[in-house]
Amino acid sequence: MLAINEKRLGSEMSGGQDGDAQEAQWLRWRSVADLYHAYFTGLILTVVTRRGATDAAEFVFRVFRRQQQERFLPGLEKLGLNHLPPAVAAAQYHYLSNWIGGVSVEYMFESNRKAWIRYPPPRWIWRGTAICGVPGEVSRAMLRGWHANNGVSLGNPKLGFVCTKQSVDGQDGLEGYYFEYDHALDIDQRLVFARHLEAPRFDPATAPALPVANWPKPRLEKAYRNYAMEYVRTAAPVMVQLFGPEDAGYLLHLTGKLIGMQYFDEIARGLSASRGAAKDFAVFMRALFEAQDDVADSNESGGAFEIRQQTWKLMADVTDYHPACARALEGLFEGLAAGCGRGIAVHRRLAAGGGPPFVWSIG
Repeated sequence: MLAINEKRLGSEMSGGQDGDAQEAQWLRWRSVADLYHAYFTGLILTVVTRRGATDAAEFVFRVFRRQQQERFLPGLEKLGLNHLPPAVAAAQYHYLSNWIGGVSVEYMFESNRKAWIRYPPPRWIWRGTAICGVPGEVSRAMLRGWHANNGVSLGNPKLGFVCTKQSVDGQDGLEGYYFEYDHALDIDQRLVFARHLEAPRFDPATAPALPVANWPKPRLEKAYRNYAMEYVRTAAPVMVQLFGPEDAGYLLHLTGKLIGMQYFDEIARGLSASRGAAKDFAVFMRALFEAQDDVADSNESGGAFEIRQQTWKLMADVTDYHPACARALEGLFEGLAAGCGRGIAVHRRLAAGGGPPFVWSIG
């Protein structure tokens, strides 16, 4: 496969007004990704601080196990990896899928039965200073949820994951290797730790790459956005099922408000929006809906604004969707409104069944 030269692809597709419009669209998508990325990291920290490390670990385990069961096998096929030996396929999947999402990741082949992955600092999931608030058991839960289950999904009970480093424990990254043993593994053998081992050096020239023909720049940019959004799509219903609608709704809303307040300026720049009054925030909301592929229309009456959100694609195909999941969106908009300007009120009217269309009043 051919490696992608992002700079070349970007320059080829950015000539003239059409190219400028594409670049602006990609910036909007990346702003959406930044918002949902921050929200997911914040959600884990909210559970750590409000419910404790044990509940947070269980939450993270369920989020990553659910994603693993929904995404791993289809992802192998989409990335063209399902013909590879199990250990190699699993490691290359993590390398390519995370690379698409903007995660720093490395891959090192050792044999058909042993292949390494490494996430060097800075860690994507524990953004910025957030890493200081993540207990080791929460990071281990991520590995239990996903990495330890790849062999099961592949129908190969001999495949396990050996973790050699964890960045939240003060080591220089998260790393480990997939290994195919000579015998079937018990549940507690699918993830083991070997802190005395060190991953080989990463050589980008020998790493797998996406074929340019199948992964042009526009597809990569949209996949980058969707990668971050997918975590929230998974996390919200998991939280409701784990903690119940009342407690989950509180945590989803609180996290949204905190993240919205912190990130308005950063997100607004990518959406060509700015601070101001209710009118400015209504413009911002419309731009955000459009950037996340949702349909919305608005009207103004007497200085008050109303936006009718007709779709919420993030949750459109979630079979166990509960109305409490929408508290995440409610919290985000309340926080973003506070970041936009003091005294901007945002209220959501519920539709029948608790799902979209939502009507947002801004004033």
